Amino acid sequence: MTSAFPVPSVPAPLDLAGDVAALAAALIDVDSVSGNERVLADLVEDALRALPHLSVHRDGDSIVARTELGRAERVILAGHLDTVPLPSAPGSRGTVPSQWDGEILYGRGATDMKGGVAVQLALAAALTAPTRDLTFVFYDHEEVEGSKSGLGRLVRNSPELLGGDFAILLEPTDGTVEGGCNGTSRFRVTTRGLAAHSARAWMGSNAIHAAAPVLARLAAHEPATVSVDGLEYRESLNAVRISGGIAGNVIPDACEVEINYRFAPDKTLAEAEEYVRALLEGFEIVRTDGAPGARPGLNHPAAAAFVAAVGAAPKPKYGWTDVARFSELGIPAVNFGPGDALLAHTDNEHVPAQAVRDCLDALLRWLAA
Repeated sequence: MTSAFPVPSVPAPLDLAGDVAALAAALIDVDSVSGNERVLADLVEDALRALPHLSVHRDGDSIVARTELGRAERVILAGHLDTVPLPSAPGSRGTVPSQWDGEILYGRGATDMKGGVAVQLALAAALTAPTRDLTFVFYDHEEVEGSKSGLGRLVRNSPELLGGDFAILLEPTDGTVEGGCNGTSRFRVTTRGLAAHSARAWMGSNAIHAAAPVLARLAAHEPATVSVDGLEYRESLNAVRISGGIAGNVIPDACEVEINYRFAPDKTLAEAEEYVRALLEGFEIVRTDGAPGARPGLNHPAAAAFVAAVGAAPKPKYGWTDVARFSELGIPAVNFGPGDALLAHTDNEHVPAQAVRDCLDALLRWLAA
């Protein structure tokens, strides 16, 4: 194992023309935990403004860079600059600064998603005359609550900068196209009872016991697999948290069950809520959060051409990603990036250097053809 040199207090300018894996390492070396993206955003902005073929716009710590060539199609390539917090376990390699172990790059964000951001930056520098107009979006606050999303802020403040025919989010997919994404919604089911001393339980009514039918219905529920535009999206509906009771000698008078429903992108958020309410009819239920999914849109000409260029059969995206924001804008979107998504946020987050290079090569072949 060899470790990178200590990160300087003022990071060096980004080299967009060198090895894209080395660029990924340089990005990892800049701590950009959500809320701390400013230094990295400054570096990205400076690197993009040095490219005369791009127009550059900044909103907070989000940057949009665009070609203006008058091409018949426009493709958006998007990625977030922030990471989850650094690991605290001693000896963790998925931290900052980056570390190399042969051709394996370790560090926070190696997969989620500084490898993908490095590919975006390398494309922005290399494609001075692409066959399609390009929009590069680098945004902050993806790894926290949606209300803080830099991409959401761009949608609100500058929607004209996000117009396009097709979008690629460079989240880790192991170099396979993952179309669209499932939607997600959260619910709180409350059961009521009557408090009493546990020595005289017959004087009360146990709200935790009253939640048993809720759990039984969820346990018996058979999740659907739904075909959307040729991809099979597997749904899931689960209790993820339960709380109730105030003391060891008190019959609880209230109990709350938190439920998460991951639903296929054939449903709207309202339809997903209706489905859960029908399953749990008779119970007090409130939707506490939700985000719609995104259809893959693989029948769009640009999407079909991209899938053909990659060469591998596309897969569904079971988790929620920001492709849903593009879908809400009427733009078909897919996930495609280097690295294994199962390594994201882990203490030993890493990506093979060749995976980053291969991702860049695939996009260069398609966009330069």
